[in-house]
Amino acid sequence: MTTIRPEIPAGKAAAPDLQAPHPGRWLAMSVLALAVLLVGIDATVLGLASPYISEDLRPSGTQLLWIGDVYSFVIAGLLVSMGSLGDRIGRKKLLLVGSVAFGAVSVLNAYATSPELMILARALLGVAGATLMPSTLALIRNIFHDPRERSLAIGIWGAMASAGAAVGPVVGGFLLEHFWWGSVFLINLPVMAVLVLVGIKLLPESKNPAPGPWDLLSVGLSLVGMVSIVYAIKEAAAHGFRADVAGTALLGVVALVWFVRRQRTLTSPLLNVELFRHRGFSGAVLADLLTILGLSGLVFFLSQFLQLVQGRQPLEAGLAELPAAIGAVVAGLIAGRVARRFSVRVVVAGGLAAVGGALGVLTLLDRTTGYPMLGALLLVVGIGAGFAFTVTADVILSSVPKEEAGAASAVSETAYELGAALGIALLGSIVTGVYRDFSAPAGLPAEATGAARESLGGAWESAASLPAEQGAALLTSAQDAFVDGLRMAAGAGSAVLLAASVAAWFLLRGQKLADGIEH
Repeated sequence: MTTIRPEIPAGKAAAPDLQAPHPGRWLAMSVLALAVLLVGIDATVLGLASPYISEDLRPSGTQLLWIGDVYSFVIAGLLVSMGSLGDRIGRKKLLLVGSVAFGAVSVLNAYATSPELMILARALLGVAGATLMPSTLALIRNIFHDPRERSLAIGIWGAMASAGAAVGPVVGGFLLEHFWWGSVFLINLPVMAVLVLVGIKLLPESKNPAPGPWDLLSVGLSLVGMVSIVYAIKEAAAHGFRADVAGTALLGVVALVWFVRRQRTLTSPLLNVELFRHRGFSGAVLADLLTILGLSGLVFFLSQFLQLVQGRQPLEAGLAELPAAIGAVVAGLIAGRVARRFSVRVVVAGGLAAVGGALGVLTLLDRTTGYPMLGALLLVVGIGAGFAFTVTADVILSSVPKEEAGAASAVSETAYELGAALGIALLGSIVTGVYRDFSAPAGLPAEATGAARESLGGAWESAASLPAEQGAALLTSAQDAFVDGLRMAAGAGSAVLLAASVAAWFLLRGQKLADGIEH
């Protein structure tokens, strides 16, 4: 088993690199940035399209949550396996094959005709998506040997993910105002076509020169373990801790324990679990997981707040979310320099504390909250998250040998996706739980009240079918309940982010970003 590469003592430069820098590394980086941009776009357009999907496919509240988080469930279960597969067959090959599959499955998402088919399409998109992010980070690790250049490349990588989060709502909002909701998934196709055609020429191939076999039993254990654990937490949060939920959780724990024990016995494991003995690696992974957990549930419902509570059009709602992406792009590009000027733990812990504070202020949110306050808070969230995510990604990549870059990158992305799934499940369940209990005005038809309690989109439909006065009263009650749930979720997210800040402060103590060119 490959051991962890020791850290370079502070004040000492590494030996000169024996490999010349890749001459087309920045052109290759542009292709990787395009892949990340696509994933960022896909992650944000779904939230914007959710009201339209609700109106057309009429999913229940539970089905709507599944549409939102099944992508994260599947991708979290497969990331480590796909990252390890890229180390074995080649990261470029896996990235290009996954890109073609991602584009093809996007068409299925666009033309889904039922909630069940939409859930299946999102799950298949998760399978394809599991090939993209670890491949891009692993290629960065192997293309850029100078740590300062690599920090900038990771900053660009993170900035493009944030730019995708910004472009998604704007482009998606434009499409939703002029076309049907499926068009937001079809925008993946031209991006994927460019990525594949250009990537074939510009991307260098890299893989582990002595990878060993790909252990299929470990692949299955990872998938079963991750999906079972996340599903059990989601169901427990939404419907209480039942016997079947306990059984699913136990299955997940057994599968993951078996997975870890098996990795320790294999000569070529899918994941070198000894990496977690590295305090910086473990601290960075934990910070990523908690940060996304605290943010994702809130972000998932923010578009609904802007459209269904404050009455903004889709394009206007997309533009309203731009400050977060702008802050993240700017912070990501300078994060490496700032972390070297001060320290890793100051930048990460400070960024997370800023995000936690901004979420805390959101507990004051109401239906009439003005945009200046919202825009300022989103900017703070973007800056704090941009600093934290860029530096933790740098720490994770710098903690492992190049041969294991795919699997290590997959751990980073697994923490991200697991946090997203748990955030939507736990914080989303807070929102939906508070919402479903709202007091509807007396005298309304039971059918209208029942449909309104399923989702806020359902409340709009019910209100439209009622006399004006009754419809307005029902909609006001539903919107107030939705905002109450959003405030509670913001408070919970703030607590998680502040706890993550404290954990990062202790776990990243003494951690530094490398300066010298590595062997």
